[in-house]
Amino acid sequence: MKRLHNSRPIHTTAYATILAATLALGHAGGAAAQEADASGTVGGTTTDTTSAGNTNGGGMPQVQQQGDVSFVSGGVGLDESRALLSAQREWPLALRFTQRGGEYVADVRVQITDSHGASVLDTTSRGPYMLVRVRPGRYSVHVSHAGVDKTSTVTVGSNGGARAAFIW
Repeated sequence: MKRLHNSRPIHTTAYATILAATLALGHAGGAAAQEADASGTVGGTTTDTTSAGNTNGGGMPQVQQQGDVSFVSGGVGLDESRALLSAQREWPLALRFTQRGGEYVADVRVQITDSHGASVLDTTSRGPYMLVRVRPGRYSVHVSHAGVDKTSTVTVGSNGGARAAFIW
């Protein structure tokens, strides 16, 4: 039996259980602190683009806007992956980022230009899936991850359905 300062004696197994729970909570608290935004707020803010702070529900990450283009990215967790895969038929352009072994890739720099070379979207993907709402037309999708650049040309029709997969 162990005795904590100014406390009743407790059995070693109970002490180990309490210690393990305390360490787990401390680790979870540290992870939450690391996910805090610049103001120190974790989730639920209007600037939070993770699924925890979204208004879409069902695991769908927050839809973002850049000029005339709407986009959403994520898919690191199972709920987000399912939500994004389910929603891709409703978006004109769907992008996927993986490694050769099929492992998901996040933090991919994505630049989309139209047929005249004008920038349409310039952002970083928060996960292996990105859905983009662009007007029908021909686009160049330039991506970069781990110092490796790739480019694909896609044509978005009036009914959407354009897809591009990038493998590193």
